[in-house]
Amino acid sequence: MASGGSSVASLWTEVNRCGQNGDFTRALKALTKILHENRDDVTALHCKIVCLIQNGSFKEALNVMNMHAKVLGSEVVFEKAYCEYRLNRVESSLKTIEGAPEQTDKLKELYGQVLYRLERYDECKSVYTDLIRNSQDEYEEERKTNLAAVVATMSQWEKAPMEDLGLPESTYELCYNAACALIGQGQLTEALNKLRQAEELCRVSLADDSDVTEEDIDSELAIIHSQMAYIMQLQGRTDEALQLYNQVIKLKPSDVGLLAVTANNIITINKDQNVFDSKKKVKLMSAEGVEYKLAKKQLQAIDFNKALLAMYTNQADQCRKLSSSLQSQNPGHPRPVLIQVAQLCREKQHSRAIELLQVSVTHCCLLSGHVTKACDVLRSIEEFKHKSGMISALVTMYSHEEDIDSAIDVFKQAIEHYQSEQPGSAAHLALVREAANFKLKYGRKKEAISDLEQLWKQNTNDVHTLAQLISAYSLVDTDKAKSLSKHLPSADTMSFNVDVDELENSHGATYVRKKAAKVVGESLPKAQGQDEIKKKKKKKKGKLPKNYDPKATPDPERWLPMRERSYYRGKKKGKKKEQIGKGTQGATAGASAELDASKTASSPPTSPRPGSASGLSAAPASVVPPRQQKPAASGATRKKAPQKKKKGGKGGW
Repeated sequence: MASGGSSVASLWTEVNRCGQNGDFTRALKALTKILHENRDDVTALHCKIVCLIQNGSFKEALNVMNMHAKVLGSEVVFEKAYCEYRLNRVESSLKTIEGAPEQTDKLKELYGQVLYRLERYDECKSVYTDLIRNSQDEYEEERKTNLAAVVATMSQWEKAPMEDLGLPESTYELCYNAACALIGQGQLTEALNKLRQAEELCRVSLADDSDVTEEDIDSELAIIHSQMAYIMQLQGRTDEALQLYNQVIKLKPSDVGLLAVTANNIITINKDQNVFDSKKKVKLMSAEGVEYKLAKKQLQAIDFNKALLAMYTNQADQCRKLSSSLQSQNPGHPRPVLIQVAQLCREKQHSRAIELLQVSVTHCCLLSGHVTKACDVLRSIEEFKHKSGMISALVTMYSHEEDIDSAIDVFKQAIEHYQSEQPGSAAHLALVREAANFKLKYGRKKEAISDLEQLWKQNTNDVHTLAQLISAYSLVDTDKAKSLSKHLPSADTMSFNVDVDELENSHGATYVRKKAAKVVGESLPKAQGQDEIKKKKKKKKGKLPKNYDPKATPDPERWLPMRERSYYRGKKKGKKKEQIGKGTQGATAGASAELDASKTASSPPTSPRPGSASGLSAAPASVVPPRQQKPAASGATRKKAPQKKKKGGKGGW
């Protein structure tokens, strides 16, 4: 036992030495031997998890935590949330953090990162503001960098006004974030100057490090140069922008997000020129992991540009496929429809393009609440103008707007069309029937007469239509109504040979006549002419109260409950209790009227949210989003993570 104990102690010494030297692979070997002696050693398990995280083996670390969840308990909440975050399981990481028994500072740091990835910028901003206010350590600069990046992102994506939080611009990361915030406010010249200042600060800070090569400096400056090119592109200086973009691409930075956005912006400059070059750039936009590096709006812009490139390269099927997918993912956004319209125009299918455009305009009008304008657009589409589906949609929308005259006009035009094209057809008569029913529904009986007469002439045996016609004429011409009533069938012709007894005894009868019970045994013969003696039930005398006085006048309110009688004054003894409403359990006085939905004014149906209009040309996505300081993995001592600052731009890391 003594030798075993000394062996474990020496192994722990090895773990401590390797941890200080950063040799986590050798530390893992020693920890494996320790756990072989005691597989439930909490300290050894915790150290193993930290070593795996330091080596980037996040999935393996998560497996260890799940296997020993009962032993570890809440000891590794931060490590679990961090591994989930690094494995892009952001929602799971959020649940782990929110379910932690205690919100430590390192959990709050990670919480800010998770909120940023989920694009919940307001909450993220509050977390970093609180951390800066309530903590003082060597990580203050990273927190301020992250907060500046959140402000810059809100300025660019949400067009939020710039808020002066008193953040310094002493580092190139902070200076870069300030430039991105200025881009969001449209101050391009000031932003470009700020980026040049950030470039100078970056060169100065990295020049002092002897281990940093010129290539390392260029790689770090790539994000700044790409953002500079973006500003030049917005200013119309496309040649200079293209030159800078290509310099960034040649560096082949490891950041797939930076490469994707830079390639996307080159494609927007190329448009329908240099198609071969654009095709090569598409591969960079589709690299693995890009979806985790960019914001939703950046990914949306990239997808739009892929569809446009497919159109420019005459890949019609691919263009339609991409634009249809975009339309389903972004309902209400006009750009996917505009791409489809442009593709149809390239195929010289102008009539289909016009129809699609009209339908799109209608959709936009409906989303913005302009129902009448949408109806006008739909009625201008000649090909679908008299289709049954279009008529139904128009009548429904006009009825919603309480424009009954316009709805009747839709019916009128459609009936005239069918009268000239397909007179007497089933579709024609069905339309006349619907028009008549609609007019009767809204009290337009006078206007319904012509439709009803037309229907009755087609089928004089239609009693239902005749009855409607008589009802309508009764308000206009009583004599006509009387003359038409002569055509109604007589009562004899309306009667049906129905066996009443059979009907009452049927399965669906709600009332069944009771039959007299048969007497068991032989029935006695009755004398002829003798009447049957009917047994009469004896009436029981009602019971009177014990204190009944026949001389006294009965109380006329004796049938009412005591509390409802006019002379009732309530109980005098005892304290007055709070009035409790009479009624069902839980009811309160006066609540019935408030809870009665039939007595409340019905609110009008809410209109859909207005949709935003946009042009066909795709706006270039901003160069990379702000990058954040990755939370340091916990261990025996807290070490500063690799220099991964959060830099302003569009999107999140």
